[in-house]
Amino acid sequence: MDLRDSAEEAEFRAGLRAWLADAVPVTAGPDGAPPQGRWGDIEAVRSFTRALHAAGYAGLTWPAEHGGRGLSPAYQAIYLEETARAEAAEHIGVIGLGMVGPTIIACGSPEQRAWYLPRILTGDIIFCQGFSEPEAGSDLSAVRTLARRDGDELVVTGRKVWSSYAHLADHCLLLARTDPEQRRHRGLTCLLVDLRSAGVTVRPIRQMTGEAEFAEIEFDEVRVPLDAVVGALDDGWRVAMTTLAHERGTFGFTLTARLDVAFRRLVATAKARGRDTDPVVRDQLAARYVELEGLRWTNRRGLAALARTGVPGPETSVIKLRWSQAHQRLTTLAVQLLGDDAEPDGWDRYWRHQMLRSRANTIEGGTSEVLRNLVAERVLGLPRSY
Repeated sequence: MDLRDSAEEAEFRAGLRAWLADAVPVTAGPDGAPPQGRWGDIEAVRSFTRALHAAGYAGLTWPAEHGGRGLSPAYQAIYLEETARAEAAEHIGVIGLGMVGPTIIACGSPEQRAWYLPRILTGDIIFCQGFSEPEAGSDLSAVRTLARRDGDELVVTGRKVWSSYAHLADHCLLLARTDPEQRRHRGLTCLLVDLRSAGVTVRPIRQMTGEAEFAEIEFDEVRVPLDAVVGALDDGWRVAMTTLAHERGTFGFTLTARLDVAFRRLVATAKARGRDTDPVVRDQLAARYVELEGLRWTNRRGLAALARTGVPGPETSVIKLRWSQAHQRLTTLAVQLLGDDAEPDGWDRYWRHQMLRSRANTIEGGTSEVLRNLVAERVLGLPRSY
């Protein structure tokens, strides 16, 4: 496998870097510390989303007939790397763009594609994902949210939790049980639900950082037309697996690039605190760098496999698993380097915020326990544990 950019990829990367240099505002505070959260001013994120779409950077891998550019995943990986390194805002419809849109392309009706896809690209429709439930743990097949048929509508009752950016979203890709007599993977259906419908309540979940990136969604007799079903009734498991496959995809490049940014800040913090000559600290910095490089090469290996098969493989679970642990170790080390005697400043607030936020890394996007099972069964070929 050739790890270098092709001539076309190198040209794309250079053009993207030049565009980002003009499009991304300087966000550091007066003491040089970066902002704490990823979203910041929501109106600025909306404006940046419109600029992304106008410049042709939204939907890079979507087919041209659906408003994309039809490029290979390698270009999406370059985009994710460069935007993370530039600390650019995400597309405001990041879930719709990376997960829901590809699911509609693969499984949706022509009418759904015509209505939703253009609006996802521009950010005019913002999606969240309604899969996890309070009593289902990490077992997606244990969904209890019910959608009973009433004429040409489905009536939805239930609760979803840990839905990222649901407080910003106006639509939800919902997984519900349409056949309560069936168990596990059978009798499930995926729906496109308008969150402005009567009976929908969205409650943001405040994290220990003070932010609210996630929310709980309650559905109380919410009426959803049958034409909102993605795929077919009772075929939701197949549709959901399509969504989750795209959730992994090339996202590891974003995670690794963000970790690269954090590592450079960690080294700068060590130097600023006069700890960079301490042999113990240097050994810890070296260990964090080795983890970072390991993730880089694993990403490249996963991209090569994606190019061969056309679908993300279970190996991508390794990237998310190791990144979450690496990020937690890095932020913990950064806080240790700050010391207890220093006067709090922007960097002190930044690293303490990052350490608190990192605690969710081993839970969100698939817990470490679930990911280890995936690796054991689908990568190593070990028998299922019951």
